[in-house]
Amino acid sequence: MRNTNQHTGTPYAATGAWLQGHEVGHRSFFTFAIQRPFTLDSGASLRDVTLVYETWGTLNEDQSNAILICHAWTGDSHVAGEAEQGHPTPGWWEGVVGPGQAVDTNKYFVVCSNVLGGCQGSTGPTSPHPDDGAPYALRFPAVTIRDMVRAQAWLADSLGINTWHSVIGGSMGGMQVLEWAITYPLRVKSIVPIATCIESSAQQIAWGAIGRRALLMDPLWNNGDYYSAAPDQGPWHGLAIARMIAQVTFRTDNRFNEKFGRELCDTNFHSDGVDLFDRFEVENYLDYHGDKLIRRFDANSYLYIGKAMDLHDVGRGRGGVSRAMSRITVPTLTIGIDSDILYPAYQQELLHESVRQNHPLTRYVQISSPEGHDGFLIETAKISTEISNFLFALEEASS
Repeated sequence: MRNTNQHTGTPYAATGAWLQGHEVGHRSFFTFAIQRPFTLDSGASLRDVTLVYETWGTLNEDQSNAILICHAWTGDSHVAGEAEQGHPTPGWWEGVVGPGQAVDTNKYFVVCSNVLGGCQGSTGPTSPHPDDGAPYALRFPAVTIRDMVRAQAWLADSLGINTWHSVIGGSMGGMQVLEWAITYPLRVKSIVPIATCIESSAQQIAWGAIGRRALLMDPLWNNGDYYSAAPDQGPWHGLAIARMIAQVTFRTDNRFNEKFGRELCDTNFHSDGVDLFDRFEVENYLDYHGDKLIRRFDANSYLYIGKAMDLHDVGRGRGGVSRAMSRITVPTLTIGIDSDILYPAYQQELLHESVRQNHPLTRYVQISSPEGHDGFLIETAKISTEISNFLFALEEASS
């Protein structure tokens, strides 16, 4: 039987999570719910909850220059900075956040935390359970975007930040942005939701379900109990496939054709390109992204965070979407990507329509890009221009 396993490099650890004993890098650690448990939307509770976060810049005397950046599904707290010990990849929003950038760390005190349920230091499935010290695995309760935001509010309190100058984020980060403005309307002065939605659609849930099924079918997932597995004996096949599925939704048909076309990346000896196991360049691209995620993420966290995105609905328990969105009264810059097939621009248009009369500075911008959903990460110049203009308008209005 032909071996189609493309993994021939360094062995995969059972999890790509950051674990105690690893290099800390620029991470800071905040622990709460020590004396009283943190109750989740599900009714379950957690104790000894830790959020990992990073900061840039200096908080001014009246705490008025703080900006919160919220990360997407497989993001983390390292929004800006070089790859180094503790941070295997550069900041995920280089070109938007940093000295002299749109979110200028010479001017603003910028905070980014790894979400609750994440795997880069914040409490999640990989974390030791307080009762026995073994990883939570599937003992970890389901979390929602609201749970993530309420945990961030505890972090803000610990940093002495009562009100954010702005809360900014794309994709799942945009979901957190909306929840901040709805749950804590007096704690935000402006928001920038990008390539996101008010509530997850059936198709978005469907894509997530397919990825989860691929992961759950990996026999090495072992019902979530894989943390003691030997190298290459964790559920890396399933996690890689889940990421490959997601990666297709992050880009566009045109971009795939422009970048890869029908080019082959390797063929078998004496093959004329008509062999069952000849591979196209686009397959190599998907393998690359699967491999990249396996080395820095955890399979169980992927399941939990993906489910939190599916559960996203600002109207749940609040009397519906319209009533929930009416709580947003601050200036709102909504940004959509015209080629986004995962979070189509109509969702951002609906978002804007629901808040467009809340403030004179509220506006909607649609960015033209061939990159699809990933445009919010790739089109840094265009995104930066819109964020810079918005933050400048806020300053002008307050002066």
